[in-house]
Amino acid sequence: MKKRNRNQTTISVPHSLYLKREKRRKAAVRACQFGLLFLALGLWEAAAQLKIIDSFMFSSPSRIAAEIAGLAKRGTLFTHIFTTLYECAIGFAAATAAGVLIAVLLWWSENVRRVLDPYIVVLNSLPKIALGPMIIIWFGAGVKAIIFMAVLISVIVAVLSILNGFLSCDPDKILLLRSMGGNKFQILFKLVLPHSLPDIISALKINVGLAWVGTIMGEYLVSRSGLGYLIVYGGTVFKIDLVMAATVILCVLAGFMYFGVAAVERRVAKHRGGV
Repeated sequence: MKKRNRNQTTISVPHSLYLKREKRRKAAVRACQFGLLFLALGLWEAAAQLKIIDSFMFSSPSRIAAEIAGLAKRGTLFTHIFTTLYECAIGFAAATAAGVLIAVLLWWSENVRRVLDPYIVVLNSLPKIALGPMIIIWFGAGVKAIIFMAVLISVIVAVLSILNGFLSCDPDKILLLRSMGGNKFQILFKLVLPHSLPDIISALKINVGLAWVGTIMGEYLVSRSGLGYLIVYGGTVFKIDLVMAATVILCVLAGFMYFGVAAVERRVAKHRGGV
């Protein structure tokens, strides 16, 4: 027995039942996720109200909400959010673009890859915060230094992830294209890049977190505004509510950015599946 959906596609009854089970399963998982979050917040708030924990030291959800409302009332909340979001977005985009270009260069020339490989390994293992004073000298104590820190932290991981995707392309397919007269450009754009799309998306998902880490690290060093500045200032004056409020906002923004990349991944997967 079969039935049709809105697009008049024939779906068998077992498949329809499977889709319903999957929909219920996803809804149950989502409900558990939100339930766990609300339970944790409730226990945290209850512990603070009952004096089980010191709210001055550990804050509480109500105090964090009040701090965020206070920032919004003073008109500084969205200024700090926009500053950090702008720096992170530019750093993320620049690191991703540079990662793709460098990975293409390393894939293009095996000799260049062999020469640069140890330097890439060293740069990847180097604690980037150690370069903080040099970055300030090079770019000044401003937005450029923060963006460069975000790029520096995330670009090497992007290069390695994307290059691994390039190198994992089936050599037999590459040999086939070469035997048919395909040049490097054609092999890159017709075979290697389409094959590596999942790896590029994975690099984007990793770079979301690294770009935020780099941005906040840069703001620790030189900023006068932004969420990293609020965290540093709050820690300096022992305003844990401010530190936690900035951290919560940071988590929300990072989550939205990650889900944006995940949405792109779903569209790419759907397109690849339909081809």
